[in-house]
Amino acid sequence: MITVRDLTRRFGPHTAIEGLSFHLERGEVVGFLGPNGAGKSTTMRILSGYLPATSGSAEVAGFDVLRSSLEVRRRIGYLPESVPLYAEHRVEEMLDFQGRLHGLSRSERRARIPRVLERAGINDRSRAIIGALSRGQRQRVGIAVALLPDPEVLILDEPTSGLDPIQRLEMRKLLVELGREHTVLLSSHILPEIEALCPRVIILAKGHIAADGTQDELVRKLGGGARLRLEALVGPDVATAMRLLKALPGVVDVRDGGRLGIHHVFYLPCAQDLREDVGALAHAKRWAIRELSWQRPSLEQLFARIALDLPYETPGAESERQEPQADGSASSASRAAGALVQLEVSAPLAALEPAPAAAPAQSKIVYNLNPFDMGASRDLSKPKPIDGPAASPKEDA
Repeated sequence: MITVRDLTRRFGPHTAIEGLSFHLERGEVVGFLGPNGAGKSTTMRILSGYLPATSGSAEVAGFDVLRSSLEVRRRIGYLPESVPLYAEHRVEEMLDFQGRLHGLSRSERRARIPRVLERAGINDRSRAIIGALSRGQRQRVGIAVALLPDPEVLILDEPTSGLDPIQRLEMRKLLVELGREHTVLLSSHILPEIEALCPRVIILAKGHIAADGTQDELVRKLGGGARLRLEALVGPDVATAMRLLKALPGVVDVRDGGRLGIHHVFYLPCAQDLREDVGALAHAKRWAIRELSWQRPSLEQLFARIALDLPYETPGAESERQEPQADGSASSASRAAGALVQLEVSAPLAALEPAPAAAPAQSKIVYNLNPFDMGASRDLSKPKPIDGPAASPKEDA
């Protein structure tokens, strides 16, 4: 349905996208992700015919976007991030105007406008002035405009941007319904939304495709795997418990998380959810389980790793680092992490804030931001002893 080959767009010396190639089958719902400036909106504008490419090609339903622009536009419903609506129009007037732009006859407009208004859930506001609508209602009008030509493809750029949680849930429900009837390319910064709506994800970074595949494929190839966390009372022979856990089919390794009260913690990197197998083993060995959970990398973690070029950490690794030891002390990794935080936070403050001279014994140094204390002559950027007067400010010469 959509085929992109070596698509490149430059704005003067700046390259927005370079060498993009991907294909969407009919009926696919694909999430288009990337940080600001990655090239998502540029690609969508090229596909919808609003912007020409510098090089490469793009086809929609077999028609070239550049050479057969009108045919492509008849098959695409496009919702830009900022919905272009005339605030002084009534909703049905705006749709009638858009229908005429699409070349629909009077009878076609009369038949389609009520249908798309009902589809977008805005039919009760057909006579309302657009400027008086809420943000969520204007987004729904934009969806109705995109559906008006009965398109095969929907290109939606941030359709839930600026909506409150209730409006976002309603819009998500609408997008699920639209995904059953159209090929959808959906851009959003709300990653849980993409996880819920889009089986396949394309991630852009710096104008290039950094990842393309289903969420399971991305987790398997790029996410570093999943893991199971077991917290149980296994008795004094921990080594035997670890050997039995490692013998389970599908378990890659068993990591000792140490004691947590009377229970012991184990981490099991595994490619699939093995909670039933571990639970059956625990039942057979009469282990008392306090926690048995399975975690895999979220789309947000993959996005951070791939698109933002950040180091990736297996889910729950932070809690694994900070797991208490048998003696109640933090692990060495936890102490190292704490030292790193202290270095990163306290060192800049120490550089910016020199220690006050001759502070009274046993006094606490705090920032006093009360402008009425010592009047306008008080330097609010300097610390002041909590139980003693600050040094008198120097008089102006």
